[in-house]
Amino acid sequence: MKKKKFLGKVAVITGASSGIGNAIAKRLSSEGAICYDISKSVKEFDFIKKSCQADVNDYQKVGLLLEEIVSQEGKIDIFINNAGFGIAGAIEYAKPENVYSQISTNLSSYIVLSGLAVKYLKKTQGRIVNISSIGGIIPLPYQASYSATKAGVEIFSRALANEVKPYNIKVTAVMPGDAKTGFTSARVIDNNATNALEKDSIRLSIAKMEKDEQKGMTPDKIAKKVRKVLTKRNPPLRISVGFWYKFVPLLTRIFSLKFINFIVRKLYCKKVKG
Repeated sequence: MKKKKFLGKVAVITGASSGIGNAIAKRLSSEGAICYDISKSVKEFDFIKKSCQADVNDYQKVGLLLEEIVSQEGKIDIFINNAGFGIAGAIEYAKPENVYSQISTNLSSYIVLSGLAVKYLKKTQGRIVNISSIGGIIPLPYQASYSATKAGVEIFSRALANEVKPYNIKVTAVMPGDAKTGFTSARVIDNNATNALEKDSIRLSIAKMEKDEQKGMTPDKIAKKVRKVLTKRNPPLRISVGFWYKFVPLLTRIFSLKFINFIVRKLYCKKVKG
């Protein structure tokens, strides 16, 4: 019988009600982990011991939920920041409240919740995995605020890794490329351009990105990478997911930023001519 790598390990995953987080919970649970989900919308799954309803920006409530989990299980071994959402559209027309909400959910919550989890992970010499994105290395036009949050997640993860090293807590930022999930349909679109040609250009650019996402990898492929990271004695500080995406960090060292921006512009900036 195959040994269960995570037998008895307690894993807390934000946003595990769907998509990547759900796939991670399913895979870890299949190898013996006791998984808890913290999500805005609660759904029941047989591979998640308990789905806890909370907005990840409600730090007080999440803190109480972590206390309850430790009271129930006696520990937390793994904490995975995964909850997030997308905004697409030109920055010129972005609603400030949407930008603020995205930064709060995709970055600020990672920082604050990691801090809440560390006091428990010290006792177990546990692991933190932060779901970032290749879009944090190759910034995407019309998803500028999203790319900014994912770049921030990667930088934060590296800084945190040094802080918690004395306690033997390991931190990794996992950076998927295009993935076929409900994230695409849930994305908030800010496209309030009054000029028809400009509005169509933005719409076509976003459509190209969404088409690539829907041809992307499955959530389980990302879950497999997270599982691999969690089994490594000395995991990397960051790791990409997808065959071609593993070359992205190398390309950013070989080619100039202007050249890389030029390629991205050609791929994703669709201009409609009048």
